[in-house]
Amino acid sequence: MRTQHTFFICLLAGLLTGCGTSAYDLRAYTQSDGLVGVHTIKTAKESETQAVAEAECKKKGKRRAVFVESRTTVNDRFPITNLYMCRD
Repeated sequence: MRTQHTFFICLLAGLLTGCGTSAYDLRAYTQSDGLVGVHTIKTAKESETQAVAEAECKKKGKRRAVFVESRTTVNDRFPITNLYMCRD
């Protein structure tokens, strides 16, 4: 009985965690010229990529991320790279 109860609690926790995660993962990086790039997929929303860029800018002590340009890549997993400039 105890084993079934523990299993049920773990299963429920796993389901709730899975519902809250995004279906894809956005990757941020900083270029040598100071721009922040976000590797993204075609179906990602602009607000999602903006939030990832702003989080990366906050690591650098800046408050905002301003969209600069979007580039296509040859990467199958992340075919688009959006570039952002960090501002105070």
